[in-house]
Amino acid sequence: MFSSIQDDLINQIARFGPITFSEFMETALYSHGQGYYSNIKYNDPSPDFFTSPTAHPAFGSLISLQLEEMWNLMEMPPVFTIVEVGAGNRLLANDILQYVKNLNPRFQKAIKYYCIDRSRKNHFSNRDQPVELDFPNNVIHWIESDHLPLTRLVGCIFSNELLDAMPVHRVTVHEGHLKELLVGYKDGRFVEIISDPSTIDLNARLEKEEIRLEEGQLAEICLSLEPWMKNISETLERGFVLTIDYGHPAELLYSSTKPYGTIRCYYNHTLSQNPYERVGFQDITAHVDFTAVMILGKQYGLKNDGFENQANFMNHLGLTTLIRGLRNLDIEQRKRDANRMGMLELSRMGGIGEFRVLAQSKGVNRQNITGFKGPSKTWSDRLKTLPIPLLTKEHLNLMQARYPHTAWNWEL
Repeated sequence: MFSSIQDDLINQIARFGPITFSEFMETALYSHGQGYYSNIKYNDPSPDFFTSPTAHPAFGSLISLQLEEMWNLMEMPPVFTIVEVGAGNRLLANDILQYVKNLNPRFQKAIKYYCIDRSRKNHFSNRDQPVELDFPNNVIHWIESDHLPLTRLVGCIFSNELLDAMPVHRVTVHEGHLKELLVGYKDGRFVEIISDPSTIDLNARLEKEEIRLEEGQLAEICLSLEPWMKNISETLERGFVLTIDYGHPAELLYSSTKPYGTIRCYYNHTLSQNPYERVGFQDITAHVDFTAVMILGKQYGLKNDGFENQANFMNHLGLTTLIRGLRNLDIEQRKRDANRMGMLELSRMGGIGEFRVLAQSKGVNRQNITGFKGPSKTWSDRLKTLPIPLLTKEHLNLMQARYPHTAWNWEL
């Protein structure tokens, strides 16, 4: 499989010499009109990957409860701006806003919701265009941008599986010295070339986190995190930052238990560690260095309020209550089973339940965030009175995907 984007990379290397892996990854994923994320069709019922929002609307429903609590902690500002970065197909935005209709009407009235994404090309079918929801004075605003083009924001900036797709540099230790792996092209294929670091910032990041890699160990360093956190701090006047992604604290991310780094590629539901195949046609990710996110956040004026895995975060917000509530719904058994499987996936360890959730804040004095501290009796009692979100045609039916026979109509 050969793409024009691969031709561009080959020509660039031929003219200017080897490039950093960060440049390679940036081009492969985001090259305008050609990169993977420019051309992926999010409305495809069988994409290369699935995310928490596609697994079950309970994800967005519980996030909406967390956002409402953050609004309360901020003493209920009259305008609460929610900015979802890397919003993709708007499914999470719709799930959040639909469930908000069941919450405090003052919260619903306060919300302004922005979806920001680097590219909207092919994100929607004709019937799936972003539409104004049934909200007084509220609409989903769409912005195509690779940064946050907003200022003096009061509310919450959040992302789900955004940082793991930021371009990374690949490094190793050779004869006791930090080296960088550049990308060259030889004998009809991309090759890795050991070179001196392209920037002193690579050494500086590891030194700041007190990380020493072992001889021959491979690792990734995302230098894009610093301008990202700076952009967030400049955008956010008061409120929260909620980051959900797959990654680890630096001590674990760069430990000897990960000698080959964390590059992962996804294509047609298959996983590989070779980013040089199917260039432009496969997703490329690297695990997030949450220590860097926290250090940089503090450097730019953000406080760290909570750090937890997604399984605990979802369960603290009430996922188990929603699962138990399925038993009382008047729906057919296979729908109940499909919803239960989708909900359980949100907290499955060994899967997306192992994602990490980080909350940071600026200008907020009170932080008692239920997703990290666990629910109060008032929270739990209220949740039992709220409706249970159910799968729609926009979500992925994991039961049917994994066990196709459950969709058969049997005739006796």
